[in-house]
Amino acid sequence: MIQKFKLTFNTVRYLKFSQIFNRLKRQYANQTINISSAPSVSLIPRKPHSFVMGPIRMLAENRFEFLNVTKDIIEIEDWNQPSQDKLWLYNLHYFDDLNSINANQRTNWHNSLIERWVNDNPIGYGNGWEPYPSSLRIINWIKWIVIGNSFEQKWLDSLAIQVRYLSHNLETHLLGNHLFANAKALVFAGLFFNGKESDRWYQIGLNIIEKELLEQVLDDGGNFELSPMYHSIFLEDLLDLVNIHHIYDTRLISGVEDKIPSMLSWLKSMCHPDSGVSFFNDTAFGIAPSLKDLIDYSVRLNIKKISKKFKPLEHLKDSGYIRIEKENLVAILDVANIGPNYIPGHGHADVLSFEMSIFGSRVIVNSGTSIYGESTERHKQRSTAAHSTVVVDGQNSSEVWGSFRVARRAKVIYIKTKENKNNTEVSASHDGYKRLKGKPIHKRDWVFFDNKVIIKDSITGDGMHKIMSILPLHPDVSVIDFHENSIRLSVNGKLVKVVFEGSGELEIIASKYFPEFGLSIDNKMLIFNYFGLLPHKIITKITWQNSK
Repeated sequence: MIQKFKLTFNTVRYLKFSQIFNRLKRQYANQTINISSAPSVSLIPRKPHSFVMGPIRMLAENRFEFLNVTKDIIEIEDWNQPSQDKLWLYNLHYFDDLNSINANQRTNWHNSLIERWVNDNPIGYGNGWEPYPSSLRIINWIKWIVIGNSFEQKWLDSLAIQVRYLSHNLETHLLGNHLFANAKALVFAGLFFNGKESDRWYQIGLNIIEKELLEQVLDDGGNFELSPMYHSIFLEDLLDLVNIHHIYDTRLISGVEDKIPSMLSWLKSMCHPDSGVSFFNDTAFGIAPSLKDLIDYSVRLNIKKISKKFKPLEHLKDSGYIRIEKENLVAILDVANIGPNYIPGHGHADVLSFEMSIFGSRVIVNSGTSIYGESTERHKQRSTAAHSTVVVDGQNSSEVWGSFRVARRAKVIYIKTKENKNNTEVSASHDGYKRLKGKPIHKRDWVFFDNKVIIKDSITGDGMHKIMSILPLHPDVSVIDFHENSIRLSVNGKLVKVVFEGSGELEIIASKYFPEFGLSIDNKMLIFNYFGLLPHKIITKITWQNSK
């Protein structure tokens, strides 16, 4: 109980007063929702540009696949089945399949699904009426209509009630991407419907978006939650806002289009040579549009196409990531704090971790994200031990706990970069372990050559401690042989050697890699263990032979 109190105190103290106030307000608010007929629908003066088409989610009229889990929705109770994962149920209520690949081939299924939802989900009851799924469903229904699908009056009336309910339940206690999605839905509805009521929805959404753009998009183009996945979702939101204003021939909200080029550039910097995002904080494949999808969408909207050629060192200073590119190497380094103080829920204890591709293939990775919710597995995936960094005494560098909570957080206290004639150097330190006995500080130095990387981990402090330097390997990387503190790997048919120097012992353990929600793949993890007095240094050398 004492530990739980400490975690709670060290979590709540970072919140904004408005978050605490609005959380209490939500618990005691008593609201009456207008259930009258929907306002009239606005005329559509312009043909829409194609939205991003997501993956197919409906496999049959009553069968759905989300998060790599397939279920049939037959009974009314299935919409809110307590035994089913909440995130899966959220996805069910999003209606993403309306705007997915070959959606026009499933129009009859979609008509039936909308009718079922309206009949089976009474106002204010269940997962579907929570603000976030409401927001995504409102947007998806409106997208589906404006591209030419017919919509019955009964469904329009339900849509209007959903917007009214949302407008009284904005997620001002959470803020971040949830509040932005709420605002986007109100803007969509404000343009789609006509009249004073819809004008009010639009104005509420506009005010939130203008304020949140300044807060959520950093000067280097990164989204402030520091997750490449949520960055991509946010970027699609901006592109959708451009599109919906184009459709209704309405002046775009100030600042929306201006943010898009820098956000595209940031995302490109955070991708590997395989064009997939790197796994920092809550990030997985299959949830957000790909970089290519977003670039293609921006081109359709006549937004200037990015043609970024990377420098050997790209420092995204505001978000705290560094990209290194050499002849056959791309490395992405995390020298960031865990995220915005008042909303770190998608953060992992991954400070000073890195991901690295050699010969165009991922070699060193972070372990990814496959689950939300209160579980041991969720905690494990957010832990420092699931990332390519150093663990001290089995503790996390930031106190991640619960599903989306963080108590005491590691702070990056030193960053230095240097480009020399033959190499590139990056150094950074954090104080996340200073709370432990002996007050350890972790400093990591990377030196990148054309065919070699040297990583020096220095752990200062006092007393006896257990130190683990962890390198998770991508599942496609094969271990050829292992001798004492040296190991040879096969990467895309090429040889890569990893050698650990200093007091300690190397072990290879079976582990798991989580590239998608609901998906785990076997991989290997290199762990160099040391138990002894501080200060201590571990040097890791990764070498390979470049093609001539």
